[in-house]
Amino acid sequence: MNITFHKSTGIFHLYNNDISYLMMILPNGQIGQLYFGAAIRDREDFSHLLETCYRTNSAYYSEELNTMCLEHLKQEYPVYGTSDFREPAVEVIQENGSHLSDFQYKGYRIEHGKPHLPGLPATYTEDDSEAMTLFLVLKDPVTGLMAELLYTIFNQGGIIARSVHFVNQGTEILHLGRAMSLSLDLPDSNYQWMQFSGAWGRERYLHTRELVPGITSIGSTRGASSHEHNPFVILKRPHTDELQGEAIGFSLVYSGNFLAQAEVDNQSVTRILMGIHPDTFDWKLSPGADFQTPEAVMVYTSCGLNHLSQTFHKLYQKRLARGYWRDRPRPILINNWEATYFDFTEEKLLDIARRAKDCGVELFVLDDGWFGARRNSFAGLGDWTPNKELLPDGIAGLSAKVEALGMKFGLWFEPEMVNADSDLYRSHPDWLLKTPHRHSSLTRHQYVLDFSRNDVVEHLYQQMSDLLRNAHISYIKWDMNRYITECYSALLPADRQGEVFHRYILGVYALYEKLTSEFPEVLFESCASGGSRFDPGMLYYAPQGWTSDNTDAVDRLKIQYGTSYCYPISSIGSHVSAVPNHQLFRITPLSTRANVAYFGTFGYELDLNTLTDEEQAEVRRQTTFMKKWRHLFQFGTFYRIASPFDGNITSWMVVSDDQKTAIVGWYKILNQTNAPFSRIRLLGLNPDLCYHLKDSTQSFYGDELMHAGLSTSDSMCGELMGRKPSCDFDSRLFILQAE
Repeated sequence: MNITFHKSTGIFHLYNNDISYLMMILPNGQIGQLYFGAAIRDREDFSHLLETCYRTNSAYYSEELNTMCLEHLKQEYPVYGTSDFREPAVEVIQENGSHLSDFQYKGYRIEHGKPHLPGLPATYTEDDSEAMTLFLVLKDPVTGLMAELLYTIFNQGGIIARSVHFVNQGTEILHLGRAMSLSLDLPDSNYQWMQFSGAWGRERYLHTRELVPGITSIGSTRGASSHEHNPFVILKRPHTDELQGEAIGFSLVYSGNFLAQAEVDNQSVTRILMGIHPDTFDWKLSPGADFQTPEAVMVYTSCGLNHLSQTFHKLYQKRLARGYWRDRPRPILINNWEATYFDFTEEKLLDIARRAKDCGVELFVLDDGWFGARRNSFAGLGDWTPNKELLPDGIAGLSAKVEALGMKFGLWFEPEMVNADSDLYRSHPDWLLKTPHRHSSLTRHQYVLDFSRNDVVEHLYQQMSDLLRNAHISYIKWDMNRYITECYSALLPADRQGEVFHRYILGVYALYEKLTSEFPEVLFESCASGGSRFDPGMLYYAPQGWTSDNTDAVDRLKIQYGTSYCYPISSIGSHVSAVPNHQLFRITPLSTRANVAYFGTFGYELDLNTLTDEEQAEVRRQTTFMKKWRHLFQFGTFYRIASPFDGNITSWMVVSDDQKTAIVGWYKILNQTNAPFSRIRLLGLNPDLCYHLKDSTQSFYGDELMHAGLSTSDSMCGELMGRKPSCDFDSRLFILQAE
């Protein structure tokens, strides 16, 4: 790992064993990009990679630089309107109405380690030897606006983290209308764009398309990263697959409105932009004021999509997630929501907890309905005081009773929301996000509190921290069940209303920071009506997230498969729920529900008292199995083998760091008559080790399993000895251990 500045040529080179990133001070004083990709040997001069020429009908920078058209150059932080007509990375509005800027190079510095981004989540280092950071200082000579571009290269993996820090060093008030975290110009457009999109209940479905001239983009203006689009995209070469080929992943460490786009110009150059969505953003910068963009992480690989994902997994698991639970296997929990909804008493909850304890569950979670007048979705949000009619001894009493059973206790909150029928709403109607003289839209009969206000954040902190101090609470599920509409803060003046969306997310982060700092051993799980805020920003505060409200095992194959392209298995909240499933009414085997949920944090979302004795015995076997193997499931190296987006079979696996143990998940959606014999080729094994297949007499060398494959033929192929009858929604786990 190194960052080198070659003074004689004005070239910066960031490189390690996997990646090189080359930039150059251009003849006009701006910063240009020369190369981004596989590692290349350092040398003094790469200026030959900068190609310019005079083009008829192209605007050029000046008469002296008449071969220099910014439209045909690869730039680091481009602006619009001075011979570049592509989408810009930054837009600055002056008092005279001008939108033009010219960010000139002023200097640089290189530091070991990685700086903290105040008020924002970001990747980090634990030792300065893990990374180096380049700070490029640029300044617009007219406005005095300074833009400091931050580039952190880690010592392992093709990882570069980027952000921008602005400081108004001029004398006039400026407005940032656009401030992207990352801009990257690639020299061609021979890529396929992969995005992870959907809706409530079908989050992060994989969609792939070719880049063509024009703009390909995803984003959110909903106040959250959203169910609809995840702030993560991949560009891959057409021939790239899970095992080989070039790919670049772009991930935004942010939980609010975002934009990710690729623009292919008339010369087939591809410009990638990622950052806060400009359509809902306007930030006022008075003289002396500053603004920090969120961090964007880009990862390059030449070894296929599995390798790209594994790089993100390791980085986000070890250098984005933090704290007590970062490296610890997660407790097996049971959540009462789908078991009771709002219809519960304390004794009913304790009955569920007793049975769960008997079945090996370690953590009981009380979901919605425990506070204020909350007996349905119309009332109570905002009043975080236990309902003594339901819980005579409050949360403190219930949590003590659960702990007396030998379990830990967890609690659900939705701190960002309020019902009109609540004491909070009646006392502070001005604390809502709502536009004057306009109607206010509703979702789930609730409104959004104005988290851009410090007094709102402080009020929620006092309520939540009081409960955490006075009860035995080991886990918090933090929910957020609607998007932001009519976004307007009563506290901010007219010329700062464009800041509300971003200030709201900063308020959410501030409350998370206060609570996780004061209660470091509480396990936080982020939730947003399922997966509408399953993003890296949340992972910084909560090491796991509720992946989707859809708990159907078959649908979860696609949801968890898509999620795995960026996010580690330890972050994927996954539960075994009741059948018929409450979202799809599908009936799937109890074994399949568990076999899917194992590849995540694992828990239950049902009343175990309603199961038969035989099913409860199976649950005991499942919890015993998960306790034995959960470290491998959650922290092993994960490989995708067969995609649910491509066919009837899904398969994935995890491998231990020493390659001596592997668990393979195999799932069949629909049964077949007279099916062909089938095999899956495994990944990540040691070719020289001999692996025993658990619960069989068979052993295989790693090279055979990876090249010839492991047989998955079942009873539908014919009367195979020892194979149980197959069915729709069938699944199997294969456990391999080196002899």
